[in-house]
Amino acid sequence: MENYFTENFEVQAKNSSEEALQRWRKLCWLVKNKKRRFRFTANLSKRFEAEAIRRSNQEKLRVAVLVSKAALQFIQGLSLSSDYIVPQDVKEAGFQICAEELGSIVEGHDVKKLKIHDGVEGIAEKLGTTITKGISTSEIDRRQRVYGVNRFTETPPKGFWFFVWEAVQDTTLMILGICAFVSLLVGIVTEGWPKGAHDGLGIVASILLVVFVTATSDYKQSLQFRDLDKEKKKIVMQVTRNGLRQKLSIYDLLPGDIVHLSIGDQVPADGLFMSGYSLLINESSLTGESEPVNVNASNPFLLSGTKVQNGSCKMLVTTVGMRTQWGKLMATLSEGGDDETPLQVKLNGVATVIGKIGLFFAVVTFSVLVQGLFTRKLEEGTQWIWSGDEAVEMLEFFAIAVTIVVVAVPEGLPLAVTLSLAFAMKKMMNDKALVRHLAACETMGSATTICSDKTGTLTTNHMTVVKTCICGEIKEVSGSEKFGSSIPESVRKILLESIFNNTGGDVVVNEAQKVEILGTPTETALLELGLLLGGDFEEERVKSKIVKVEPFNSTKKRMGVVLELPEGGFRAHCKGASEIALAACDKFLNSNGDVVPLDEASTTHLQDTIEKFASEALRTLCLAYSDIGSEFSESGDIPFQGYTCIAIVGIKDPVRPGVKESVAVCRSAGIVVRMVTGDNLTTAKAIARECGILTDDGLAIEGPEFREKSDAELQQLIPNLQVMARSSPMDKHTLVKQLRTTFQEVVAVTGDGTNDAPALHEADIGLAMGIAGTEVAKESADVIILDDNFSTIVTVGKWGRSVYVNIQKFVQFQLTVNVVALVVNFTSACLTGLYDPIALPGNAPLTAVQLLWVNMIMDTLGALALATEPPTDDLMKRAPVGRKGNFISNVMWRNITGQSLYQFVVIWYLQTQGKEAFRLDGPDSDLILNTLIFNSFVFCQVFNEISSREMEKVNVFDGILKNYVFVAVLSCTAIFQIIIIEFLGTFASTTPLTWQQWFVSIAFGFLGMPIAAILKMVPVGSS
Repeated sequence: MENYFTENFEVQAKNSSEEALQRWRKLCWLVKNKKRRFRFTANLSKRFEAEAIRRSNQEKLRVAVLVSKAALQFIQGLSLSSDYIVPQDVKEAGFQICAEELGSIVEGHDVKKLKIHDGVEGIAEKLGTTITKGISTSEIDRRQRVYGVNRFTETPPKGFWFFVWEAVQDTTLMILGICAFVSLLVGIVTEGWPKGAHDGLGIVASILLVVFVTATSDYKQSLQFRDLDKEKKKIVMQVTRNGLRQKLSIYDLLPGDIVHLSIGDQVPADGLFMSGYSLLINESSLTGESEPVNVNASNPFLLSGTKVQNGSCKMLVTTVGMRTQWGKLMATLSEGGDDETPLQVKLNGVATVIGKIGLFFAVVTFSVLVQGLFTRKLEEGTQWIWSGDEAVEMLEFFAIAVTIVVVAVPEGLPLAVTLSLAFAMKKMMNDKALVRHLAACETMGSATTICSDKTGTLTTNHMTVVKTCICGEIKEVSGSEKFGSSIPESVRKILLESIFNNTGGDVVVNEAQKVEILGTPTETALLELGLLLGGDFEEERVKSKIVKVEPFNSTKKRMGVVLELPEGGFRAHCKGASEIALAACDKFLNSNGDVVPLDEASTTHLQDTIEKFASEALRTLCLAYSDIGSEFSESGDIPFQGYTCIAIVGIKDPVRPGVKESVAVCRSAGIVVRMVTGDNLTTAKAIARECGILTDDGLAIEGPEFREKSDAELQQLIPNLQVMARSSPMDKHTLVKQLRTTFQEVVAVTGDGTNDAPALHEADIGLAMGIAGTEVAKESADVIILDDNFSTIVTVGKWGRSVYVNIQKFVQFQLTVNVVALVVNFTSACLTGLYDPIALPGNAPLTAVQLLWVNMIMDTLGALALATEPPTDDLMKRAPVGRKGNFISNVMWRNITGQSLYQFVVIWYLQTQGKEAFRLDGPDSDLILNTLIFNSFVFCQVFNEISSREMEKVNVFDGILKNYVFVAVLSCTAIFQIIIIEFLGTFASTTPLTWQQWFVSIAFGFLGMPIAAILKMVPVGSS
């Protein structure tokens, strides 16, 4: 059976093949309600549609680029005239260009039209904006009226009645509805109103109850997913508006806004390049084309949804929302849905197999019941004479058979997965973890190893420069004037030039008229040092012209900039990993501020300084410069040799509180934590020891050494590897791939940069940082850690385990009810005559109405109760499931088998000995006995639900009162059962019971708990 599920109902947690997604769908032909069953699965037809749009975009852009290149050559030197007429409503709003014209320029890469409108500056003027001030907030309403808003059309939220209508479309409920209608007609004709209507109305009432409870559960679930979806779409950008640089949601952007883009950002709308450096754009998300595109003044077109692969720029927004190709693509993609999770698919398989067995039992049960009726009529000699009562009886047999299918097809199994995931995702959101893909939530529960970044994840990411080595002297950085005054003026000048020009950060005045530093924590720390030295950011920037920028990336581990100096000539500035930048230096500034050759003694002194800073867990950077003469081509690379060392800085980034404890929790949970960082090996080891990651027998290695190892050597090395320093993104990718494939580990990986995307994509669970992470990293991730805190990753792991275990509990509970309900009705219908010589075969103790109530207890209510259990600390004291674990474990089979046997024995005893045991005789004896059986059966489920809270522990009451949903479901089930027995007998085919009969029914149910406890002591092999 396990092989059958593996072959047909197994999909990957990420990037499943289309063949696998199609295969399991085809096998699930026995489905009661397709719309409900497959609601949380991918809409493959919509995905094909989105792919077709991508291919169309690719062709359009290819043609547009070719045309624009030809047009550019043709129009050089030509004076062009425009036949464009500004629409009246646009003129009245105060603008000189309409949305359609802007869209055709950018989307069509129309160089000719752009030149007609006087280039990017002309477009900015016609949009009423400037590069320095942006638009004014006072004109937002006008702009929205003319140009629209930056939102794509989404499917409108579904209301409660939609889910009612969806629940009604259950095939089995519709058949039961027809049975109820016929029963009503026949009953009223033969017995009159209201007596003849009781059976039919009972089924109708049960159907309505099932429909409304199901719809309420589904509606609440949809609200949870809608809230999570809103959180996923919260993206903010740096925008200049009202003359101030500020953070704005991408949905608030309008044509005329000036957006600041840097590496890893997603282009939020269509626009035009205004100024920037080394801008490379990846358009694969829009066109499928993987080759990056150079965007500059001669090719200024930026398309919404594309990604900044390298460089930075200021962009003029021209077109927003559904007027962009990305808007149209997203409107289609949003209907494509998330891939189904492995558990969803596996449980769809379980539901299908059990459903087929149930269908067989239902057909046999109906055949036996009908055969019993025919046998009786043959004996009476009335086989050709049929009364209304007998027609109703035949209809009841059919209703019982259909209801067996209702109970037998455990449609609640795959739906319980989404219920549990929705609950967990909502709670995880409160714990600062945003789950982007459903499957990640359950996969995290199986994680066996976490590869974590250092900066910002294990540390606070609040960086400050605490030590410097300037002119060969180590200095403590303090706020006093003494620190800056001891530095020679010539050195101070070159240091400020380096800090304020060779940066990806910015110093601005915010709305409160206070100086604010923008940028990464490292950039911020250096800019703070520059301000402390008395520097003026704007003043330094206007002194010299920036000719070329090579932004920092984690492969080169450095950033470079070339300045054109006012007195003529060019100067390159470099900053980066200390030992890498220092290796490019052959000179340094001495204590007098003079440039002197870097001899062996000086080199040793600087290297010792780097080692000293690193051993104090400081992040070290080296700042250097080089005068490169009067010849420099912007298209060439920045030279990386012959530099003069200006300073070495030591940046403090304290370890986050609680990290050491979280690492210890991971270790007790069988999860190995590895640190993968770009920092110096000594710094990495110091931090790793402080966090409790690096142990005495653990191994720390540098990336260059790691990538030189052969596969055989890696197999020996990786099990003990705890720290990898000076790693490149491909080192991280290689480590993850080895762990997943060679060692069969379930790997979680953290990442924040654009270059981390391959590792995040390769990992079983990609965890992107919400604060420090780029949009590219977030899009490649499965979970976004909103507070960038390692402790939150441990919380995600705990919730993942909770989801996995909760679904196991629910499956155990539902399969027990399935087995017992099937066997009881089947054996009762087929074998009544064997133990009661007077009776003929054909008596089912549980009626259609009763089975519908049982189905609701085990399906919707059972899922609510068991699939929403909050996690406990004990979950992190057991070994992870890993990649190979069976979902339905030996422990579950033991509990299901033992509990089913007990319940069947109870029902069998009541059927065979019930009349004698309770001294039942008279015309109502069968009705009382069947009520007793029904009541005992329901209370067996109530107490089995409590026992299912723990699959291995005897104490099932621990924390029960903290789970309000569980208590509410259990209370409602018990109260409604009393109402059904005592007050709704006419409709539910029950009769009020005496207190002794109530006591025995509840006692039979309660006895299941000690039996469950005894079962848990029976040892079983590993799963």
